Amino acid sequence: MKEIIQEAESLPVEERAVVIDSLLKTLNPPSAEIDAEWAKVAKSRLSELRTGSVKAVPGD
Repeated sequence: MKEIIQEAESLPVEERAVVIDSLLKTLNPPSAEIDAEWAKVAKSRLSELRTGSVKAVPGD
């Protein structure tokens, strides 16, 4: 196990990010259902912004 971790730590940042993403997906696999629900929420929020029914609040 230590060897695997040491090898991963020696990878360039971009490759480490890929390894991390892959490992996290095995812990919590993506759900098409959840992704579809988030897409609906995002479309609804975009529509609200475009119609002016809500105002954007700066994040700073």
